[in-house]
Amino acid sequence: MKFSIRYISFFVIQVDGGDASSHKNYKHYQTLDEVDYEESALQHFLDGEFARIAKRKVERNPRAEQVPTKVGRFITESGFGLESNPNYNLFARLRFAESKQDFLNVGDELLNAYLNTSAVRGGAFLIASAKLNQYFDDPFVFILKCDFEPKIARITDEKSLLNQVEMAINAKNMKSIQYPFMPEEGMLEEAELKIHQASHARYFEDFLKYVEYEQSMPEILHHQVVGLVQQQLERDYGHMPEDREREERDLELWAASEKRELQEKWTPVQVMEAANYLVEQKPDLEMRIKLDHIGVKAQLADYGRKVHIARQGERYVILIEGEYLHFEKGVSPVELLRPDDLHAVIERITKEEGEG
Repeated sequence: MKFSIRYISFFVIQVDGGDASSHKNYKHYQTLDEVDYEESALQHFLDGEFARIAKRKVERNPRAEQVPTKVGRFITESGFGLESNPNYNLFARLRFAESKQDFLNVGDELLNAYLNTSAVRGGAFLIASAKLNQYFDDPFVFILKCDFEPKIARITDEKSLLNQVEMAINAKNMKSIQYPFMPEEGMLEEAELKIHQASHARYFEDFLKYVEYEQSMPEILHHQVVGLVQQQLERDYGHMPEDREREERDLELWAASEKRELQEKWTPVQVMEAANYLVEQKPDLEMRIKLDHIGVKAQLADYGRKVHIARQGERYVILIEGEYLHFEKGVSPVELLRPDDLHAVIERITKEEGEG
């Protein structure tokens, strides 16, 4: 996958101070066309970077709430086209700029908008228009941000030995935006873009105010489970408003807690029915359980089939069944085990509970 540069603008952002009131400014160093770029040091610095960005894998519904790479969609009101979205218009003008000066003018607008966000740090900011001639006539827009690297030194001579490099950058932790999004080679989504940033940061999400992102799997599961519980409350407490109000308050507290304990409200059959409903919509939903210090990670579809939860007196028991066992990361004596019969294990657990 070989991208050819149409135009690329190189800027440097300077931030004085480390808080929201810091003074921010930028300097435009150069805007290059295809011929200039091929003869510049930028070509060697960015060699292969555009292809890496385009090939970087991304999930529309990621498995975690905070992930580094996301697909965003330009927000439009019903009945209105993409031209009604200010973020889209800016990218479209960059994409179809007809001269270096036009490209630079739009790049200035974009950079000024970026400087108004809260997470701005000093560094190199590059805006590029690049074609993938193998598949498309129209170009892509790439936005690249490299933060300054602190405490980088270079060897100078036998007297001074080391010299601090004040504005060093590298491509290792580069943030990026690609528009349009290319889900597969040869396929474009004109209403979508792909962003890549540190998973804990919101560099580009703050900048792109009119772009929305698909919910993560945990968020989808959260909302759907809360919806199922509310339906159950309607059935159980529809004629008891005070009891329902109390249960809804408990539901809000439970749903907002990071560490949630077993609620013991539904029967195994009710849980299976709810799990089946969710799995029909998203077959690969995950289930994570912590029993004391022991973590269990499984598919929600495994509940009641391969993963079972039981109570023995005041203690909980998780039963996991499967066809085979394998061990990872180091050798332990457990790998030499000849397993007891399940009934013998249950009898031992029962006996230990009674002695405790």
